[in-house]
Order: sequence, then structure tokens, then C-alpha cells
Amino acid sequence: MRICLMIEGQEGQTWEDWQALARACEEHGLEGLFRSDHYGSLLGPGRAAMDAWAILAALAAQTTRIRLGTLVSPATFRHPSVLAKLAATVDHVSGGRVELGLGAGWNEEEHRRHGFEFPELPVRLERFQEQLEIVRRSWSEDEFDFQGRHYRLEGGRALPKPLQQHLIVGGGGKREPARRFADEYNAPFVSPERAAEIRARWDKTLSVMTGCVIGADRSELLDRVRRVLARMERDADPEAFVEENRGTWVIGTLEEARARIAEYEAAGVERMMLQHLDHADLDAVALMAEL
Repeated sequence: MRICLMIEGQEGQTWEDWQALARACEEHGLEGLFRSDHYGSLLGPGRAAMDAWAILAALAAQTTRIRLGTLVSPATFRHPSVLAKLAATVDHVSGGRVELGLGAGWNEEEHRRHGFEFPELPVRLERFQEQLEIVRRSWSEDEFDFQGRHYRLEGGRALPKPLQQHLIVGGGGKREPARRFADEYNAPFVSPERAAEIRARWDKTLSVMTGCVIGADRSELLDRVRRVLARMERDADPEAFVEENRGTWVIGTLEEARARIAEYEAAGVERMMLQHLDHADLDAVALMAEL
């Protein structure tokens, strides 16, 4: 199983935090570092949110091995030509290590706060599907025209092309544009059983993004859960939180987490993006590398 770190990047991380996280991933052998793409905190007020693609570009210049990407960039935030160019540029900076996760956009309050249009879901899905095609064709075709309901390109010629192309989508995994243009389906917060159902109808790379809290023993696990609850601004019992999330998280002692990862692997999952909410805890990143 390939293990990647996934950070909710809108929760007050400093540039120094990002550098430390990237170093930890490289030093401990994780495959990659992925981050969300939001403009404001989803867990608590007053937390800073640095731009996802600006951070990835900076990390691309400072790392040598790990893969870097978004989970996911909303189609509502950027024109598809802009997004395709951003990803291709950062891919060149990294030497071919960048992956673009693309989604329809979901947080209405965030869109209102920052002035992004937030149409009804059917319209957002239409835009998402058009963006998938435009991004893929921008990366792979010398020149192309596109006429959709939301975007029009005449003689599109995007240079440079990425050194490598990797496009990730989430959601239901059923829509034809996802099958045609995406390289990977990422299923968020699903059980191994649900992952097996998705695997049965998805013939490309399958990954899962889910919460992760692990400890070398039970005491260390509960200490980490307490810190995660504080980050989430939740007043909950740590033992109850562990039991509440066993169905879809990788949560438990190291031995229990290894068993859980084995269940996902048996279900056909090829890599795990483990959401790490207490981003200052680099010892937890080292422990993830032991899974």
C-alpha cells in the first residue's frame, strides 16, 4: 500500500509548518503530500489559509522525491485553462511530481465569503465535467477547440505540457467524463466494504482519503485524539471518538491501523491519503510511515 499525507491546508499552517511537513514526508518515506484547496478555515474562525497552488509550487522547489497535489481543487475557483497551466507549471518545477485533484466545489459559505459564484449542484457538476475535459486536452493535445455550455476555447494551445499527467477525481465515480479523463478515483471517508463496491466499477487507480489518528500504544493514541479534538474545537470523549470513527477512519494503535490498511488493500485500494489534522505533530507522520 502506498501512503500519502493529506493536510487540511486552511487551518493556520505557516510556511515553516509546510516545510516541516514536506521534510517529514521525504525523510520517512511517505509517497506524497497532498493538501485541500480552500480559502478559509472549515474548523474554526481566525485561522490563516495560504493558497494551495502557491504552496505546492514553493514545496516543489524544495523537495526532491515526494509527489505533491490537491485533494481537491474546486472547479468553481479557477478557469480550467488557469488550473491546467498552474498544475503544468508546478509539475515542471517539481521535475514531474505533481497531481491535480479536481472536484465540483461544495462549501457555499466559503464561496459567499470570497466572492466565488456558487450555482446549483447540477450546474457545478456540468462545469466540473467540462473542466475535466479541458484540463486533459490542454495537457495532451497540440491544439484543440472546445465549445461547452460554460467554457469556449478556440485553437487552444497550452505550452508547456506537464512532464507527467495525473488527474484525480472524487465523488460517485460513475460519470462518463470521469472515466474518460481521470487517472484516479479518490473515495473520501469510505469503509473497506464501500471501497470494494467502488473498485468493482472503476478500472483505474483507486485511492481513499480518510482521517487518521494512530499511536504506538493505547495511551499515545488517546493523547493524539485529544489534540485532534482540540483542533476540531470539539468537546468529546476520546474513547467515544475512536469508536465513532472506526468504520471509516484509520484510527487505533499501530497494530490496529496496520490491520485496517490491510483491509483496504484487500478491497482493491492502491493508496491511502491519510488526513492529519494535528499538523504540528511530526512524530505522527513518522508513525504513518510504519503502516
